[in-house]
Amino acid sequence: METEMMSAITLFGAFFLLMFIGVPIAFAIGISTVLTFTLFLTYDQSINNTAQQLASGLDTFTLLAVPFFILAGNIMNRGGIALRLIELAKVLGGRLPGSLAHCNVLANMMFGSISGSAVAAAAAVGGVMAPLQKKEGYDPAFSAAVNIASCPTGLLIPPSTTFIVFSLISGGTSIAALFVAGYVPGILMGLGIMLVAGIVAKKRGYPVAPRPSWKEVIRKTGDALLPLGLIIVIMGGIIKGIFTPTEASAVAVVYTLLLALVWYREISIRDLPGIMIDSAVTTSIVLLMVGCSIAMSRVMAFADIPYTISDLLLSLSENPLVLLLIINIALLVVGMFMDMTPALLIFTPIFLPVVKDLGMDPVHFGVMMTFNLCLGICTPPVGSALFVGCSVAKVSIARVLRPLLPMMAMQFAVLLLITYVPDLSLALPRLLLGYGG
Repeated sequence: METEMMSAITLFGAFFLLMFIGVPIAFAIGISTVLTFTLFLTYDQSINNTAQQLASGLDTFTLLAVPFFILAGNIMNRGGIALRLIELAKVLGGRLPGSLAHCNVLANMMFGSISGSAVAAAAAVGGVMAPLQKKEGYDPAFSAAVNIASCPTGLLIPPSTTFIVFSLISGGTSIAALFVAGYVPGILMGLGIMLVAGIVAKKRGYPVAPRPSWKEVIRKTGDALLPLGLIIVIMGGIIKGIFTPTEASAVAVVYTLLLALVWYREISIRDLPGIMIDSAVTTSIVLLMVGCSIAMSRVMAFADIPYTISDLLLSLSENPLVLLLIINIALLVVGMFMDMTPALLIFTPIFLPVVKDLGMDPVHFGVMMTFNLCLGICTPPVGSALFVGCSVAKVSIARVLRPLLPMMAMQFAVLLLITYVPDLSLALPRLLLGYGG
């Protein structure tokens, strides 16, 4: 037990110290992994072992989906998709109190799921919606809060690179099952925010949009059908077994490229090198973190750290309800100080053995953990969606926090619902895929 505790202290102590002094997260993970290996091996062996684990961890077919989905998302971001989805969202949410706020949520749910990026959704949708809402008399802080709170819905509604990363780090949890399992929680997150936004909008007397004509409904729906068709093609192909999730990512690139380049003509051949370079940079950042985190998970397994932490948590209580609440609170704190991908990579190997001992399905845990960490990107001090949403709306973080708090409280309530009602995550995979994990 002393060796395991010393390993845990060395690993996490070095990691958080390096982060505190400003070392990039990927390098902080790698350096702390090497230092922990030196407790068992020579320095040269520790370096070699870490490098081998990093390289072998990235040598997997599944990870090909990450660069493809990132590229597809970037093409969609540049291809004029956001405006068409926003116009459709106006039709869908137009008769509700505070119609533009509901439009913002619906647009984020649609665009975020297609682009796979909460930050991209916050920037693209918020950039269009903020001036419209200001013109209609909405408080800019309220508008920004709605945009920030709803942009992570796309990380739950597939396709989602977050679920791909979880599948890899959790030892091969079904990506298809994770994708399908994300639908209900993602929709519930959006509906929860719409409920809070509707109450606030009615209280403040925000306007309701005029009823659109049937001609306008048909036209705007038609304009958005092709972008939404990407979801049908990808998920339909996966569910029917036509292609794997990794192959679906390549299909997504071809589909979005034809849509933006040939059909809408919002980008040209000259734009493609820049889009590909941006995608390559983003991919390299993500995969470097993945590789280093896989090496870290190996040293944690080598030192029995996950099982030590599991025994510690199980010693606190034998009640599954209490333990799941403790894990959720711990992840909420982690999410406030760490970006989503490294948090997922580092803490999945720690908490997964615990929840398995409680009888929790890995797909259910993956959805719960992703939902939980979605809240972290909306909160200070390091919430990427928070910073982008405030920047787009041109309001300070201090002003946004007050209207954001009730929405975050609603998200936490939905998180507890997802945590304690497994069928909200598992019913669709069982129905559509015959999942029985």
